[in-house]
Amino acid sequence: VQLQASGGGLVQAGGSLRLSCTASGRTFNSYHMGWFRQAPGKKREFVGVVRSNGRSTAYADSVKGRFAISRDNAKEMLYLEMNNLKPEDTAVYYCAADQDYLRIITTPGDWGQGTLVTVSS
Repeated sequence: VQLQASGGGLVQAGGSLRLSCTASGRTFNSYHMGWFRQAPGKKREFVGVVRSNGRSTAYADSVKGRFAISRDNAKEMLYLEMNNLKPEDTAVYYCAADQDYLRIITTPGDWGQGTLVTVSS
């Protein structure tokens, strides 16, 4: 599946931002979808995941309670709502897809290009 993330930008600490990810090429509702991020000089890390049916989500501890993942299978869209942003959330954010749940939270098979989120203090 082809993925394209968008919605990044510059935001002040405490602010909010919503990222979107469009998908095409395969049956979107058969894929679990995830968000990952990579901060400068750091390894890419898991942010959160939503199951293919949209009924279950899971998050990294660092974003739990502040970020929310959702999907619209009819529109083949994935979203990441980010609230109460902190400077340490600054990173390139990537959307990812995989039909295997264990893989989607570790090494997804399909990746979109990243979108940069910068949080100023």
